[in-house]
Amino acid sequence: MSKTRSFSWSTLYIVACFILMYLPIFYLMFYSFNEGGSMVEFTGFTLDHYRQLFEDRRLMIFVMNTFIVAILSAFIATVIGSLGALAIYYFRSNRLRQTVLNLNSVLMVTPDVMMGASFLLMFSLLIPVRFGFGTVLLSHVAFNVPIVVLMVLPRLYEMNPSMITAALDLGANSQQILSRIVLPSIRSGILAGYFMAFTYSLDDFAVTFFVTGNGFSTLSVEVYSRARRGVSLEINALSTLMMIVALIIVAVYYFIRTNEYRRKAKKQRAKKGV
Repeated sequence: MSKTRSFSWSTLYIVACFILMYLPIFYLMFYSFNEGGSMVEFTGFTLDHYRQLFEDRRLMIFVMNTFIVAILSAFIATVIGSLGALAIYYFRSNRLRQTVLNLNSVLMVTPDVMMGASFLLMFSLLIPVRFGFGTVLLSHVAFNVPIVVLMVLPRLYEMNPSMITAALDLGANSQQILSRIVLPSIRSGILAGYFMAFTYSLDDFAVTFFVTGNGFSTLSVEVYSRARRGVSLEINALSTLMMIVALIIVAVYYFIRTNEYRRKAKKQRAKKGV
């Protein structure tokens, strides 16, 4: 009886959480098709706001800037973060390993505003550079690296160390061990790190707001500046498309993960059969 009641309350809690999270998003998406110019009353269905969105060249440039920065920063951060996770995994000193992990975790929980202000000081005082694409890209790489490390490191600990020992006994060199044993074992973590870094970079505002300049900006900063003058349904249309892109990314990652689990299960069944 108590289990049934507990399950009911937990289900209700989960449903309430999803409603609070997704109802405003669907409300915004619904009014992106509104013929009227506000989100007060739905007067009719139209795609004019989407047409105006694609005709807005300034906004399209910021969309391209956002995706270029997200793709490049996620790739660079994935490479650096994966190498960093490998370095942490092979640390001989447990104290040093724990210290580096704690420092990495501190970067994860540091407020974005504080991180953005620190990048502002660094690029204006310590390393004076011209604000623009370079400063935004470097900042995104910096806050994405800790995310990748946390995604890749657990996969390294799940790896069977006896495989590396056996490869060394058979005469394999470091490059062969890395390409044939280590990388296939942590491939899912690398993909997860890339997708997480891409997502974080795609919707970042606080850090980008501090380091943008020289005519270069991203979508989040532009939407913020327009929202201060009043949100138009063109922004609703843009948000709807971004939501669709996010769903596609999640679906692709889920598909990759599902195929990987199936391959692992197939290998385990084959081993048991042998």
